[in-house]
Amino acid sequence: MIIGKIIGEVVSSAKHEKHEGIKLLLVRQLDLKDQDQGAPFIAVDVLGAGVGDKVLMTQDGWAAMTAVKRMKSPIDAAVIGIIDEVELLPEFSRAG
Repeated sequence: MIIGKIIGEVVSSAKHEKHEGIKLLLVRQLDLKDQDQGAPFIAVDVLGAGVGDKVLMTQDGWAAMTAVKRMKSPIDAAVIGIIDEVELLPEFSRAG
């Protein structure tokens, strides 16, 4: 699982039939200090996350398609939680 921030929405008029009715979001992975990590990627969302939300993600295909109940779908990333707060223990807050 990874932490990410929703930075945009993706609109697609033509897509795989298993993706019909599912929202696509553009996500930027974050480190524990909320700094951007790597290139943005697209994830599916059934929880109602929106631009600016901090989210919990999976980039494992099986976990992603299971989380959104779209078995045998070409999905490799999904929002699996909307994060309210991340609290680090003091011994980990100094790391990195």
